[in-house]
Amino acid sequence: MNLDVRALNVWRKVLVTGVRSKGPDLSARQMALMLTVYLEEGPHTVRGLASYLNISKPAISRALDRLGELDFVKRRRDEKDKRNVLVQRTVKGSSFLVDFVKSIQEADSTADEQLKPSIFLELAQMAKEQADEEANASEVQAA
Repeated sequence: MNLDVRALNVWRKVLVTGVRSKGPDLSARQMALMLTVYLEEGPHTVRGLASYLNISKPAISRALDRLGELDFVKRRRDEKDKRNVLVQRTVKGSSFLVDFVKSIQEADSTADEQLKPSIFLELAQMAKEQADEEANASEVQAA
């Protein structure tokens, strides 16, 4: 197993920046939903997003409620099919993502600075031990 500690450090730095910022603290589900709306071709419906993310429609609705409160997305009825609710991007949501991208780029550019070389070895050893345990458990189950 190849453990990319640098990638983990980039993600850690992005999360720390988000926690320290004055902006909203989005859950992983909210962020996944938002990024899907902004990066995937639309139109986006609650049903389609639930299917794509493999989570329930009520979970999508709750996440959209929060993102709507922040004005990061908006919902409106589909004029062609009134049963569907379309999820749309907003200027404020786009601005939030521009700032988010900047935090990712900053984290990426400084990810190597705080890593001790020994952390690579420690994490790689832990990953190897876990893989060995999983392999042993699989062998026991197969027997």
